[in-house]
Amino acid sequence: MRTIVIEPEYEAWRNAARQLLAQGVKPDEVLWTDDPQEASLFIGEAVGTRKPAAEAIKVSSAFMDMAKSASAHTDAKRWALLYRVLWRLTLGGERHLLSLATDRDVRQIQDWCKAVGRDIHKMHAFVRFRRVSVDAVTGREQFVAWFEPDHRIVRLAAPFFEKRFAGMDWSILTPYQCAHWDGKRLHFTAGVPRSSAPDEDALDDLWRTYYRNIFNPARVKINAMQSEMPKKYWKNLPEAPLIAGLIAESAGRVQGMLGTEERPAKPAPNNAYLKSLHDMNQRTAAKPTEETGPP
Repeated sequence: MRTIVIEPEYEAWRNAARQLLAQGVKPDEVLWTDDPQEASLFIGEAVGTRKPAAEAIKVSSAFMDMAKSASAHTDAKRWALLYRVLWRLTLGGERHLLSLATDRDVRQIQDWCKAVGRDIHKMHAFVRFRRVSVDAVTGREQFVAWFEPDHRIVRLAAPFFEKRFAGMDWSILTPYQCAHWDGKRLHFTAGVPRSSAPDEDALDDLWRTYYRNIFNPARVKINAMQSEMPKKYWKNLPEAPLIAGLIAESAGRVQGMLGTEERPAKPAPNNAYLKSLHDMNQRTAAKPTEETGPP
């Protein structure tokens, strides 16, 4: 039995697994760990002590995509199970393994991927940036956000923020890992405690004003709202203190909306471009529809 000590990242597992597979090391001959405390009990063996296989082993991109997603899960068993499935797909001769939805190993990886996907969705939805400064040289605003994911998803979720907030410098701090963008490069550092994140700033008032104005009391479904926005995220959302009050007021606001007289429609603006679009729609609507059918 050899013990493989890796960093808790997909790339570290992939590199180690690639060498083990080339050496023909069976899954039950390997003990995987990414826990520093557990690793201190063992001497991590270096891979590469056996002669690699003469031919490169091909692995489907579908499996590697699944492995990349599942690697972000926090289940300690993920590295061993991923290597076992990799072995089965290649040296084990089960090339069509991923198509077997009833296979226990495949199903477990799929469950991990779904959990990671949900966590990424929550991070995209509930990260709230706070402005901390403005760079005196570049004039770029600098923002920091704190988020507490269930899994190690920062590397998978960060490209979304790179595209969405490319015009400002930002950092997203989490207990697992932190992401940083300076307008040119996205890089990552080790996780930090909650105390490293900034407290409330003036932008929180803008969030609360925005949320108060878009809150629709006629569409309140408390169970559905809490399912989509679990209470565990509320403590880091500037609009969260408003939720209970807005829900409590929702019934009265709905009655007020129903009792308000309908306002007359405003005339269309006198705009040549909009008028041309209106005329085009009118001509299209008046044109008879051609009947189609078999010749």
